[in-house]
Amino acid sequence: MKILVTDDSKIARKMVIRTIEEALGQEYQILEAQNGQEALDLYKEHKPNITFMDLTMPIMNGFDSLKYIKEFDKEAKVIIISADIQKQAIDRAIELGAFNFIKKPIDITKMQQILNKLVF
Repeated sequence: MKILVTDDSKIARKMVIRTIEEALGQEYQILEAQNGQEALDLYKEHKPNITFMDLTMPIMNGFDSLKYIKEFDKEAKVIIISADIQKQAIDRAIELGAFNFIKKPIDITKMQQILNKLVF
């Protein structure tokens, strides 16, 4: 299984990865992107099973990256993890095709719930 973690903050990426490691009991490969453009490029190259995406990033934000990933692969499973939990941000992400929207920081329980829906 391939998992793409996208956030401009290295610390935030590491926190998501650590939570994935705690929640997932099977083999997986982690790909990391620092912005939406890197996420789009990595998605097209590796077609990960699950993508975790921040919204506020340089070069290309998470909304645009989500849009282009979904245009490339309408079956893409993209989970937004963001501190921006305003209703309009959540609604826009869901309209663009996000599988779920989670407030930062993600905890182990929420991660397990998401992975159980997507993997098992």
